[in-house]
Amino acid sequence: MSKRIALVTGGTGGIGSEICRTLAQKGHTVVANYLPALQSEAEAWLERMKGEGLDVHIAAGDVSSFQSCADMVQDVEARIGPIDILVNCAGITRDKTLRKMEESQWRDVININLGSVFNVTRQVVEGMTSRGFGRIVNISSVNGQKGQFGQANYSAAKAGMHGFTMAVAQETAAKGVTVNTVSPGYTATAMTEAMPEDVRNAIVAQIPAGRMGSPEDVAFAVAMLCDEQAGYITGANLPVNGGLFTSF
Repeated sequence: MSKRIALVTGGTGGIGSEICRTLAQKGHTVVANYLPALQSEAEAWLERMKGEGLDVHIAAGDVSSFQSCADMVQDVEARIGPIDILVNCAGITRDKTLRKMEESQWRDVININLGSVFNVTRQVVEGMTSRGFGRIVNISSVNGQKGQFGQANYSAAKAGMHGFTMAVAQETAAKGVTVNTVSPGYTATAMTEAMPEDVRNAIVAQIPAGRMGSPEDVAFAVAMLCDEQAGYITGANLPVNGGLFTSF
């Protein structure tokens, strides 16, 4: 495999960190995006990853802002080089039933979870197509497929990723650029570990695989889609949910 430069939005988070680690272990140069206000946390993250001997870097950028994303990509390409792999992993939740949901809770989730996919992808797609190679992977969710109580905003944003993926895949396929979605189910991260044990047990009871997924499970799927040999897989959604939701 050729060494490529990969940008991972939300790369310092739980799943994002493992995606960065896995891509770096595959021999890529990896850049983790972080929110500018979290610089000290990002620098500590970088020190830990460097301590593992990984070729990683960090880049500040507010993914909900088109201009901030343009500035971030320009900075990365000036410091490190052209971006060949993009993983759109940044996301938030603002859960509330629709009748209680504030407009700001809807707007923030749509802007960060879905708007960011346009904001960042738009900055790199032309370079990828002109060079004849690119891998774009959008991290969606099982709840973008089946919906979830109290997550009209999140489910809508994650479902929107699928439409974006299928459309852009058709625009870029002839230029050597693939666009795919990975949809994790419940994944064991700090957020799920903070749930009460009885809630976690109830969730696991619904999963045919008998456990929550791991960040490594998600990262494996992402790395596979980013491989040079995956050039004929595009416009697809790869579920990583232990059988919680199945479709074709």
